[in-house]
Amino acid sequence: MQDAPRLYLEGLLPGMGAGETISLDPGHMRYLASVLRLADGDTLHVFGDGTGEWAARLEMERKDRGRAVLTASIRPAVPVHGPVLLFAPLKRDATDLVLRMGTEMGVTRFCPVITERTNTHRINAERFRAIAIEAAEQCERLDIPQIDPLRPMAQLMQEWPVDCPVFAALERQDSENVEPVPADYALLIGPEGGFSGNERRFLDQHGAVRSVSLGPLILRADTAVVAGLAHLAFRAAQSI
Repeated sequence: MQDAPRLYLEGLLPGMGAGETISLDPGHMRYLASVLRLADGDTLHVFGDGTGEWAARLEMERKDRGRAVLTASIRPAVPVHGPVLLFAPLKRDATDLVLRMGTEMGVTRFCPVITERTNTHRINAERFRAIAIEAAEQCERLDIPQIDPLRPMAQLMQEWPVDCPVFAALERQDSENVEPVPADYALLIGPEGGFSGNERRFLDQHGAVRSVSLGPLILRADTAVVAGLAHLAFRAAQSI
């Protein structure tokens, strides 16, 4: 049971129970049959939005068509809590890494933002979601992070609620806000090259923004994501 592959299935809905079936799309079937070499009757684990995790029996009609038959509940659905990540998209491999590691570290919502030094003004939302799903399957999450549309940072921050702190990783910051980290918070990571002077002044004046130090060295943006999430998770745990 523990070695069974995990799949996120959009067709698995809250309220479903043992004996119900979910159709598997050709992509799932090729992965299960050709990559993992599962056979008819083998066990897999499946989860969906708000469904918890289920053991299921694979029923194969052919290598590109089949279904999962729910057999037993493994883990019930639980309330989802975790940080929001605001980040400037990077080069493709680095952005993929941000999405994968952010998902593994519990990010519940990704907010890609355009800054003055952002290198790209387009994202592939479908690709972002696919990466997040794959990471959630591997790290045993029961949910898939939300992927927001790409927006200018200033526009997003103008609408941001002041009672939800945004911890901004600002290079060469002389001091750091040391107030407790609440259950609901966000981390803001800028582009390679950091925020412009105008952006730093804008963030300094925003009521929700708190500075956070990631140490004396200048980190790559994708490294800063992991360091920032780990640092804030530790501080949040201490605040409980």
